[in-house]
Amino acid sequence: MECRPLKNGARIVFTDVDGTLLDAEHRPIPASASAIARLGERGIPFVLVSARMPEALTPIQRTLRFSGPLVCYSGAYATDERGVELLSRPMPIELALKASRIVAERASDVCCMAYGYHRWVVDDRLDPRVANEERIVGCQSEEGTLEDVFGEVGGLHKLLLVGEAGRMGALRAELAAALPELTVVLSSPILCEIMAGGVSKAEGVRVVCEHYGLEPSQAMAFGDGHNDVDMLAAVPESYAMANGEAAVRAAATHVTRLTNDENGLATELERLL
Repeated sequence: MECRPLKNGARIVFTDVDGTLLDAEHRPIPASASAIARLGERGIPFVLVSARMPEALTPIQRTLRFSGPLVCYSGAYATDERGVELLSRPMPIELALKASRIVAERASDVCCMAYGYHRWVVDDRLDPRVANEERIVGCQSEEGTLEDVFGEVGGLHKLLLVGEAGRMGALRAELAAALPELTVVLSSPILCEIMAGGVSKAEGVRVVCEHYGLEPSQAMAFGDGHNDVDMLAAVPESYAMANGEAAVRAAATHVTRLTNDENGLATELERLL
């Protein structure tokens, strides 16, 4: 299908999910389906870029009635519209084990979850933080160990740490200093993600653009959190959500007039359509 660009020249749209596309309760907003459908009619791909696993993104696509590539684990893993792998940047199992040991020794009250490819592994599914994450993403975890589940495949794509707001920043800094080979970022005040070194949402944007024969200079992106900044910097037309953190709003070329809860993303798309 021939692409008819948006008013700003964009030929592909990338968006973060939680805090951006979804409402404050992490639910798709049905009214946004119309704008996404109009993108499809113009031959413009709409691509989800998230810290989530693939199985936590496909239900959003179904609800809003669109399909397309997925950039998962904050850029560590990406698939095309058929689910075929476009990008995989797993961290070695040895480094993942080292990171989990540091967390256990220095922040034993922090919950550590592991993700690789299509599996989500936890120590205890009864942990209320695990149950809350299952509720938010609509997927079930499985109990197991890093060695048993990811040892044979040689690595995994993400560790997710869940702890109290106010202390995760210090833990992130400590882990980043101890493990310079890895990427350690905060995705919210209570969430810290650990991935292979060099992983970024920006690389996911580049790989998906390449899949369509496009350049990042032909893309636009939406986001709200610190882990979206590199993605916003990778495209010329970047939109921070009105509810986004101050540093994110400062890093973007635009700020949406409305918040995620007010369907700010779809409102901007309708204006550009």
